[in-house]
Amino acid sequence: MKKTLTLVTIIALSFSGFAQEEKEEQKSNIQTYTPSKLLKKGQWDIKWFNNLYTQTKSTFSSGKEARQTFFTSTVDVFTGVSESSKVNIGLLLEFRSNVVADRDALDVFSFDGEKGTARSGLTSFAPAIKFNPIKSVSNFTIQTALHIPLVDNESEDFLPINNGSGVFLDQKGFIFQNRFFYDYNISDQWQLFTELNAEYNFGKKEDSFANDSVGLTPGVFLSYFPSQKSTVLALIQHSQRIDAGNDFDQNFTAIGGGAKYQISKVLNIEALYTNFVDGKNTGLGQTFNIGLRALF
Repeated sequence: MKKTLTLVTIIALSFSGFAQEEKEEQKSNIQTYTPSKLLKKGQWDIKWFNNLYTQTKSTFSSGKEARQTFFTSTVDVFTGVSESSKVNIGLLLEFRSNVVADRDALDVFSFDGEKGTARSGLTSFAPAIKFNPIKSVSNFTIQTALHIPLVDNESEDFLPINNGSGVFLDQKGFIFQNRFFYDYNISDQWQLFTELNAEYNFGKKEDSFANDSVGLTPGVFLSYFPSQKSTVLALIQHSQRIDAGNDFDQNFTAIGGGAKYQISKVLNIEALYTNFVDGKNTGLGQTFNIGLRALF
């Protein structure tokens, strides 16, 4: 009788364990693998993110200005390298296409390089490492990267049509970047995610407006999960550039929202919108973003 009870107990515990594992597996990647979560050894995380920023207003003047549009496409590739899932290594690639002089926003996808109004190209790459510095706080991670510029100059094609300014492509300077990630599960359906992006820009002072400056960008994201496979979110970010060499202080505040959806076990899609509501020495435009992420 005792042997029978023992056998029944073992079987019940086994099924209970299987059910628990199945329940955990039901969680989608958008719930489990937040930016604060590190990959296991051998896992890969590939993210393709596209940002289109367009403006007809800025803090440099009053009233409507000629439209300027800046498109940035990034590919981030990370893999887990430690048995304890405490260290990931990766590579970040950035491509840009920009148009000015009141050209249509979608002209960034023409890639025509029209003199005086458009530029495009691969602008930087960055080796990166992501790690968990505090063992007891697994949902706190740091991502460190060194962005290496590939542009010959920030602005070129000096033409009267641009009011004396060239077409800006990207910063010509190195960026030592540290991103601090932390998330907190308020409940099964609500999650709070915070980020602090800290950058040091360096290089020859004459090469870039940003060289010899520090940038700090805190952000707060509130997510709601109506289902295991979907989420909607609201966000607020503030960016502050503290200049030490070129007398160019800059800041802006942006608010927005978006959604994510798990298409399959491997792939998810996200869409975001932000509006620049205030700032100093900055444009006051909008961003439209879409991204794909594969995790396997």
